[in-house]
Amino acid sequence: MKNKMKTKSAAKKRFRISKNGKVKYAHACGSHNFSNKKQSRKRKYRKAVIADSTNAPEVARMLPHGRP
Repeated sequence: MKNKMKTKSAAKKRFRISKNGKVKYAHACGSHNFSNKKQSRKRKYRKAVIADSTNAPEVARMLPHGRP
């Protein structure tokens, strides 16, 4: 009997697979200490980021069932 592939818990909390199969994640440093950050910097934290093509296969391996 073949073993089932498990999703890495740390990866499922941090990454999502987009409709086109790209890896999306949130900006780092965007959750606290906003009083000493510029408004333009805080605005950039709201948007999601697409993972680099060199890192995307590694994340996809950690999320085996996350592909559309």
